[in-house]
Amino acid sequence: MMTSITFFVALLLGLPIFITLLLGTLVFLWQTDLTVLMSSLPIQLYGSLNQNGLLAIPLFMLVGELMNKGGLTSRLMNAADVFVGGFKGGLAYVNLLTNAMAASILGSATAQIAVMSRLMVPTMVEKGYKKEFSAAVTMAGGLLGPIIPPSMLMIIYGVVAYQPISALFIAGIVPGLLIIAGFALVIFLTGLFAGLPSGEHLKHKNIRQELVSGLLPGTIPVVVIICIITGVMTPTEAGAIASIMAFIIGAVVYKSIGLKELPGIFASVALNTATITGLIATASVFGWALSFEAVPDMLVEWISGITTSPLLFLMLVYVLVILLGMFLESISVMIVIVPIILPAAISFGIDPIHFGVIISLATLIGLVTPPVGPGLYIAMTSANLPMGALFKAMLPFLASMLICMLIIAVFPAISLWLPSLM
Repeated sequence: MMTSITFFVALLLGLPIFITLLLGTLVFLWQTDLTVLMSSLPIQLYGSLNQNGLLAIPLFMLVGELMNKGGLTSRLMNAADVFVGGFKGGLAYVNLLTNAMAASILGSATAQIAVMSRLMVPTMVEKGYKKEFSAAVTMAGGLLGPIIPPSMLMIIYGVVAYQPISALFIAGIVPGLLIIAGFALVIFLTGLFAGLPSGEHLKHKNIRQELVSGLLPGTIPVVVIICIITGVMTPTEAGAIASIMAFIIGAVVYKSIGLKELPGIFASVALNTATITGLIATASVFGWALSFEAVPDMLVEWISGITTSPLLFLMLVYVLVILLGMFLESISVMIVIVPIILPAAISFGIDPIHFGVIISLATLIGLVTPPVGPGLYIAMTSANLPMGALFKAMLPFLASMLICMLIIAVFPAISLWLPSLM
C-alpha cells in the first residue's frame, strides 16, 4: 500500500517516471524489511544497462533524426501518392501509406504523429477533407511506428524480457500489415457512406521521378529487415548501417543535411536515449526488488484463480495495459509491467515473442486516449482541435485496432509464423 501511495503521489507531483520508480523501489524495500539490499542498488542499476541490445536504441533513434532532417516524410508522401493517390479519398490512403513507410524508419509513435500532423493535416484540409478526420487518420497511422520494424518498443521488450530482438522485429511485420488493412477499410467505409474527396492521378512523366525520389529512403528498412532475417547482422549492427545510409542519403543525395547540423542531432539522440535507459534501469531494479518478495509468483497464482484460459488472460492483459497507458507513457508501461506479468504469461503457455507483440499493441491504445494520451495532445495542438471532436473522429480507427488486437490474440500464428521461418 505504501509503495502504491508513493507512486501516485510522485505522479501527481509531476516527478519524472524514473524518479517515481526509484522512490517506489526504496519504499518497497523499507516496507518489506529488505533494506539490506539497498547497498546493491548501484550494481543492479549498472547491470541492467550492461546489455549489448540497448545499443540499438540510440542507433535507430539516430536513423529517425537523420531522416527527419533529410526531408524523408515529404518524399515518402510523394511516392505513396503514385500508388494510391488517385483513389476516392486518395489523400487519406496516401497519409496511411506514408505512415506505414515512415514507421519502418522512425519506430516511434509520438515522433511519427508529430511529424505527420504538421505535414499531412494542412494538406488534407486544403484538399477538402474535414480537419477532424485528417487528424484521426494521421494519429491512426502513427500507431504503426512501434509495430512495423525497427520498433523501439520491441527493442525495449527484448532487453527487459531477455528475448531476441531480431525475432521480435520480424514478429511485428504481419500484425502491422493486418492493422494497415483494418485502417484502410475504415477509410474505404468512410468514403462510401460519408463521402471523401476524389484523388488525382499523377501525370505519367512525374511518376518515375517521384518513385525514385521517394523510394530511396525506403531502402533503409528493407536492408535492415533482410540483414536481420538472413542473420548477416544483429539488430545493433543493422542500426549502425542504417544510420550511415540515412546520413549518406540526406547529405550526399538530397543535400539536406550538413555537418553543422550533426551536433544538434547527436545531442537530441543522447537526451532521448538517457531518458529511456534511465527508465529501463530503475524499472529493472523495481522488478528485482519485487522478485525477492515473490510478487510475480503471487500475481500468477492470483490470475490462475480467476481463469485458466490463455485467451482470457491476454484479454485481462489488454485491459490492464490499456488502463495504465491512459496515464503513463507507453515505454514506461512496457518497462514496468513486463517483468511482473511475463512469468504469468509463460505459465499459461504463451510464447514470449507473441506476448511481446500483444504488450506492444496494448500500449499503443493509451497513446491516443484521454486523459493523458500524448499522441492525442500532439495531434490536437498541431490541428488546433478540441479533444472531444478529435477523439470522436478517432473512434472508428480505435475500433478497427481493437478488432485486429483480438484477432492477433486469438491466432498467435499471425505473430509467430515469420519468426518460425528464421
